[in-house]
Amino acid sequence: MSFRPLIVGVLSAVIVSVSVSLVASTLGLSQGESLIGKARAQSHQQNPLERAQSAVESLIARLRGNEMPDGIVKSNGRIEATQVDVAAKYPGRLATLTVDEGDEVTAGQVVATISSPETEAQLRGAQAQVLKSKQALAEANALIAQRKSDLDFARGDYERGKKQIADRNLSAQVFDQRRNRFEAAEAAYVAANAQRDQASFAIDVAQSDVERYQSILVDLVLVSPRSGRVQYRLARAGEVVAAGQRVLTILDLNDVYLTIYLPADDAGKLALGDDARIILDPVPQYVFPSTISFVATEAQFTPKSVETTEEREKLMFRVKLQGDAQVLDKYHRQVKTGVRGLGFVRTDPRVPWPGELSVRLPE
Repeated sequence: MSFRPLIVGVLSAVIVSVSVSLVASTLGLSQGESLIGKARAQSHQQNPLERAQSAVESLIARLRGNEMPDGIVKSNGRIEATQVDVAAKYPGRLATLTVDEGDEVTAGQVVATISSPETEAQLRGAQAQVLKSKQALAEANALIAQRKSDLDFARGDYERGKKQIADRNLSAQVFDQRRNRFEAAEAAYVAANAQRDQASFAIDVAQSDVERYQSILVDLVLVSPRSGRVQYRLARAGEVVAAGQRVLTILDLNDVYLTIYLPADDAGKLALGDDARIILDPVPQYVFPSTISFVATEAQFTPKSVETTEEREKLMFRVKLQGDAQVLDKYHRQVKTGVRGLGFVRTDPRVPWPGELSVRLPE
């Protein structure tokens, strides 16, 4: 038996197997290289959101830089709002407190009530005194009518006595008695009129006391003087508050501004009412419109007397950038005081705002 055909067969099978393995390996490598190339290409493609974020960061970095266009200056600042205190005018116990920190209130809204039983008792006493004075006035008017009748009778009797004494039909003693009765009736009538005037004055005094106690009770109902947001709650229901004690602090969200400080040279060139721009640190992608509403007349954080030019250049003046009323009304729920940001103003109102400082508001 010959082994040559068997050896040839085995070698042929091995060669075919090796060839198939090489072909498969070559195809896998080519496919792998293609997938790797696609992955690298995709990794180089930037997400649109990332591109927008990169553009905003580039813009903010440029605005925060030291270089600004001629006629425009910037400064760091902080958002502030006018604070209004709701305080007790009279002492008493805080019966109700209907709002909490963070709640929004409207002008004239009842936010708390103070209980004062003493004032209520005094009011009832003053009202009773008014009724008593009115009763006294009615009695005085009735007395006047009585005294008037007595006076008319005494006058007629006295006039008849004059004729009778002239005709010698009446004794002098009787005539004197009639005259005395007439004079007494006349005096009583005058006194009755004075008593009526006194009762009328008593009514006025008692009525003024009623109005005074009613005004106190009205002031014991605390209302919000402005529309805004409750910033602090300084008392709780059930506590006894003193006269003048603060109960709430309310932020007026219609009076929001950014406070910045500028050198004397820049502050002196500002025009009140001119446009300004605000960019806040938490939302740097937006540019908010504002106006220059205040420039301090006295420098801040400087000596009282400055003699040299170098020292005068260091003077810093406070400037308020008032927020736009329509923007504040639309986004009042998002307004927060204490937020830091950048304020941009023009030292020359003729200089146009660059494109990166054009107004951009949230949708």
